[in-house]
Amino acid sequence: MKNLDTVWTSQAADGQTLKEYPRPGMVRGRWINLNGMWDYLITDSRILPWQFYENEYFPFDGQILVPFSPEAPLSQVNRQLLPDETLWYSRVIQLPEGSFDPTCQRLLLHFGAVDQICSVYINGKFVTYHKGGYLPFSADITDFVGENLVISILISVRDFSDTSYHARGKQQLERGGMFYTAQSGIWQTVWMEIVPEDYIRDLRITPDFDNGHVKIRMRTECPDNRYGTGNASYDVQPDSDKTSSDSCEDAKGSVHASALCRIYPPVYLDADGVTDELCQQPITEAFLKPGKEISIPVPAKYQKHWSPEKPWLYPVSIEYGEDRVLTYFALRKCDVQMAEDRYPRFFLNHEPYFQSGVLDQGYWPDGLYTAPSDEALIYDIRAMKDLGFNMLRKHGKIEADRWYFHCDRMGMLVWQDMPNGGSSYHHWFVTYLATLLNWMRIPVKDIHAKLLSRTDEDGRQEYVDDIRGMIRALYNHPSIVTWIPFNEGWGQFSTKQVTDMIHKLDSSRLVDSASGWFDQGCGDINSLHYYFLGLPIPRSKRVLALSEFGGYSLRIPEHSACKNTYGYKKFATSDGLTSGFARLMEDTIVPSVKKGYSAAIYTQLSDIEEEVNGLITYDRKKVKMNPLIVQKWNARIKKALK
Repeated sequence: MKNLDTVWTSQAADGQTLKEYPRPGMVRGRWINLNGMWDYLITDSRILPWQFYENEYFPFDGQILVPFSPEAPLSQVNRQLLPDETLWYSRVIQLPEGSFDPTCQRLLLHFGAVDQICSVYINGKFVTYHKGGYLPFSADITDFVGENLVISILISVRDFSDTSYHARGKQQLERGGMFYTAQSGIWQTVWMEIVPEDYIRDLRITPDFDNGHVKIRMRTECPDNRYGTGNASYDVQPDSDKTSSDSCEDAKGSVHASALCRIYPPVYLDADGVTDELCQQPITEAFLKPGKEISIPVPAKYQKHWSPEKPWLYPVSIEYGEDRVLTYFALRKCDVQMAEDRYPRFFLNHEPYFQSGVLDQGYWPDGLYTAPSDEALIYDIRAMKDLGFNMLRKHGKIEADRWYFHCDRMGMLVWQDMPNGGSSYHHWFVTYLATLLNWMRIPVKDIHAKLLSRTDEDGRQEYVDDIRGMIRALYNHPSIVTWIPFNEGWGQFSTKQVTDMIHKLDSSRLVDSASGWFDQGCGDINSLHYYFLGLPIPRSKRVLALSEFGGYSLRIPEHSACKNTYGYKKFATSDGLTSGFARLMEDTIVPSVKKGYSAAIYTQLSDIEEEVNGLITYDRKKVKMNPLIVQKWNARIKKALK
């Protein structure tokens, strides 16, 4: 496979990118970005952590550029981690004198995502363990820091990719077709944060559109409810008020009974996010009690609704003792209602709203799962908006938090998949036969655990836990309007129970229970894929969505990574591809709106390796269709609903 550069590759290779604050929805001032060069070792031999400290000049394999996986060209490693190998990372940090006082402050170590199973050691001592390649996790490392403020970080990683039941998305050790290079290890930003002894742990923000309120729940950490004894750590796990005190008592016996929450006038945020400059004149304020949800009215004259056309966001500051965080929220509502044409339709803020989307798998030729820069994330979103799309379906991965932030501020609806897992897939069943059965409208129950690659009970429970963690991690992003637990039967199981669980965890969003086929009659959306045969028009009490279609391919040699091509209909020129897209829209997709379809998602945003069915090339250097034609048909499909 040929290496392709993007316009951001050279800057990323020099370590000049991914310096932005990684969590725009909960901003603090004191943090340290740990992206950059780390020592690494890949071995199939058993090594104990203490062995790294026996020799001051331990024989590492070399250095890796974090947060790029070793398989990614930007990592400067270019090596595949195999299931029987362990990847070790090592870095020593010297905190400046006077920068951290462990008697009244805490030092948190954050990981955006590490694929797939990792253990963390600080100064030779075990701190925390995490399983799952897509979710953020953190550890309180205060008690492991010595008086000299030297922090030796050691991380071990195992990744079983597609040889086990863990969530993996489209990664495959033997890449090809619609499955791509498996990547491993650290692939999102690593960072440290200095916080007070009593601090805000997390926020849960829910817009109450109909009443013009916002509901906020704050959870806190303090000495009385610190996890563990000296090795405090926490993953993003299911919501529970039991994990937070109603108040935190400091060493002097005083109590932080509440936090002061201030809301500021709505704005269009730029890439810097919420700053102190935006938090000057509050429009309202309220007190938050830890662990309790508070409903705060937004003054009527300041109420502005969020939409892709007008993505108004409200800056918020929250002060809890000595801790202060900045965040934001939106007033918006997404639901399904019966429209005047007597079809159930997607509604946004009580108006029917056609969602014209693109399948977005977030792969990059230089960074694989990791975008080479923040500007690269912005480019993908902006490119799709410029083509007239108003929705992205994030498929096969959970993206870095800043991607969702950019969707929030730029105005892009998001359908979020849970990355698929399970054992090896039986494609004769879940792909080929399923396509035929879907067209014939012959239902298949999800009780066939072996055929659906879900025989392992531990794997099913882990998947449920990961869905909970995904919802918790992404809950506050107003751009997300739909959760998708299963796609095309890959590892599908207990669909109704999983759907009910998601609705219970998050009643403010919709659930596409089974995208493509193996529909179990539950969830909010009757979701179909259309690549071959005819487009089904089922009679349904649920809203109809064409959650994948198209996949038309064009290989441009100078912008392609592979000689082999994969796609559902091949074209030789850009003009031919554009004409084929226009015919598909005119003959099939736009007329389907009058028959009940309320969303359509084109496959896909960019080429990926052998798959050359992107609207733009893998290196993001060329739009493959005539933009004016794509814009025209996006405008027509939206008008078709009206």
